[in-house]
Amino acid sequence: MLNAENLLAAAREQTGLADFGDPSFREGLDALVNALNSEGKLSEAGEGRVAGSITATLAQRLRVEDYLAANPALLDAPVEQPTFLFGLPRTGTTLAINLLSADPSRRVFMRWEAFATVPPAAPGELRTDPRCLAEQARLDGTKQYMPHIAAMHWENADSSTECQFAMSPTFCAQVYESQYDIPSYSDWFHNTDYLPAFRYHKRLMQLLQGNNGGHWTFKNPWHPLYLDALTTVYPDAQLIMTHRDPADVVASACSLIFAVRKMFSDQVDPLACARAQMRTFDLMIERVKAFEDKHGRDAIHHIEYKALVSDPIGEMKKAYARFGKPFTAEVEAVMQAVLDENPQGKHGKHAYSLEDYGLTRDQVYDHFADYIDRYDIVTKR
Repeated sequence: MLNAENLLAAAREQTGLADFGDPSFREGLDALVNALNSEGKLSEAGEGRVAGSITATLAQRLRVEDYLAANPALLDAPVEQPTFLFGLPRTGTTLAINLLSADPSRRVFMRWEAFATVPPAAPGELRTDPRCLAEQARLDGTKQYMPHIAAMHWENADSSTECQFAMSPTFCAQVYESQYDIPSYSDWFHNTDYLPAFRYHKRLMQLLQGNNGGHWTFKNPWHPLYLDALTTVYPDAQLIMTHRDPADVVASACSLIFAVRKMFSDQVDPLACARAQMRTFDLMIERVKAFEDKHGRDAIHHIEYKALVSDPIGEMKKAYARFGKPFTAEVEAVMQAVLDENPQGKHGKHAYSLEDYGLTRDQVYDHFADYIDRYDIVTKR
C-alpha cells in the first residue's frame, strides 16, 4: 500500500529539504494515493515504480522551491505571450511542436528539464548539460526493450515535452489518469480548481528562463480541460488547437494508454481504457466550446491534421500570420530540416484498431458528430 506521509518523508530524506511550497498540492496527492490503493490494481513491480515516481516528483518540487527561495527575483520576470499548442491526443501536436521548436527565437520545455529542473542549465547549454546527455542515453536504452512505445510516441531528451509535467508536482495533471485506471482520481481531477497547477507552471518557467530565455512555446494535448485557468495565469497566451478524424484519435490514444497502463498493472481492461478516453475527450470538447462561446471562435487558432500533414510549412505560415509573427526564410529552412530528418514512422509503425477497445468507426463518428461538424474535420466516412 502506498502512504502519502511516507512518500513525503522519502522526498525530504532524498533532498535534505522540507519546504514544499503552496500546500494545495496535498489534496491532489491524497486523491491520487487513495485511488491507487483502492482502484489502481497495481502489480508489485508497478507499485514500486509508482512509489519511486511520486517520490521523485515530490523531490523535484522541494528543489524548485528551494531554488526560488534563494533566487526570488526570478519570479518578477514576465512570461510574455506564450504559445500553447493542444488538441485531442494523437492529432498532430508532436509534429506541430517539433516544427515550432525549430524556430531559434522560441523556447520549449525540454523533456530532461521536466525531471531534473534544478539547477537550470547554464546559458547556451540546454542541449549539452550532463543531465540532458544522461536522459538521452536512458531513452536510447529504453527504446531497445520497449520499441512499441517508441513507435507510438518518441521524444528525445531535448525535445519539447508535454507541459503537464510542469503541473504534475501539483498532482493536478492528466498524466495520472492516463497511466492508471483510477476513476475516483479522475472524478476529482475533472472537477478541481486548476489555478494552483498553472501558478506552479508559471513559477517553473520563470525559473528556467533566467538563463535560457525565448518565446515560450508549449505542447500539452490536455489543455482544453483547463483553458479558463490557463488564460487567467497567462492572459496573453496564444492558443493553437489541432484536430483529426476522431476514430483515428480514439483508436491511437486507447492503444497508447493500454500499453502504458500495462507497465503498472497486470489487470488492464481495454474497454475501461476506451470509456475513460471517451469521457475525457467529451469534456475537452465541451470546455473548448464553452471557452469559444465566451471569448469568440477566433480566440483559438485551429489546424486540421490532414492539412498539417500534407502542407506542414503552409500551416505554420498561417499560424505565424494569425499571431503577427514574421515567418522568415530562416524559420522555413529550419522547419524543413526537421521534416527532412524526421519522416513519419521513423521510430516504427504504430498499429491500432478500434475493435480492440469495443468500438467501431461508425460509433465514434456518431458520438462526435457535433465536434466533426463544428471544426470541419476530415474523416474516412
